[in-house]
Amino acid sequence: MMTTQMIIRLDEDVKKRLNRLARLEGKSTSQLVRELIEERLEERDIGAYIDDLWGRIGRKLKTKGVTKAKIRQAIKASRQKR
Repeated sequence: MMTTQMIIRLDEDVKKRLNRLARLEGKSTSQLVRELIEERLEERDIGAYIDDLWGRIGRKLKTKGVTKAKIRQAIKASRQKR
């Protein structure tokens, strides 16, 4: 994986707190910042959340024996009732 460098500006107090937290967790400051950014992106990336949700729904349906054909039939039946 290719990485790139990013320069950010922090208040001195925030930098000290970040360094202290990284030490407490046994990580480098860069490693902690990468993890925090990745966590935040996962929280905020609605597209990835929806993709994951559809994946979980699909796996659950497969374990119950639901096929694409059965889903199409259910949709067709539902639309005909309208």
